Amino acid sequence: MILSSVLPAIGLFIVTNIDDIIVLSLFFARGAGQRGTTARIIAGQYLGFAGILGAAVLVTLGAGAFLPPAVIPYFGLIPLALGLWAAWQAWRDNDGDDDDAKLAGKNVGVLTVAAVTFANGGDNIGVYVPVFLSVRPAAVVAYCVVFLVLVAVLVIAAKFVATREPIAEVLERWEHILFPIVLIALGIFILVSGLAF
Repeated sequence: MILSSVLPAIGLFIVTNIDDIIVLSLFFARGAGQRGTTARIIAGQYLGFAGILGAAVLVTLGAGAFLPPAVIPYFGLIPLALGLWAAWQAWRDNDGDDDDAKLAGKNVGVLTVAAVTFANGGDNIGVYVPVFLSVRPAAVVAYCVVFLVLVAVLVIAAKFVATREPIAEVLERWEHILFPIVLIALGIFILVSGLAF
């Protein structure tokens, strides 16, 4: 059960955190040449992501305790709605990158990185809760462990991207298309696999 959760956890982490590569890359670019930048970014990313995971687990525990099992598959409507909303924003071209605005006038500090990570992860909570509700508690633990390991990989990837401008441009260009598609697919998968309809 735990090993079978690793690949889905990796996929879910990548899908929900790909936009963080751009944000973290901007932090690395801003802190270039400053001593301790990498350590502060890692600490901030872990702090912010721990907040996201904590919120998702707490909501899952509350929802699991008070909801009948037949209702749980309908939580797939959350990522479906988020995906449709992101697709609508992309279609209207309102999905403009406000990463520069988030970083303007701020130092690269642990709390700054944590705050941006947590604020940018509201949709993660909406995606993680239905997934956590659809698996056993041991799988939730496996998801959390995989996610925490991958946070370090994410920061390393962001540092790599920050020094490779063409890669950052490609991610920034296609993220607004990939993100809604994957969220919509995830929502449909949760609804169908849970026999919601």
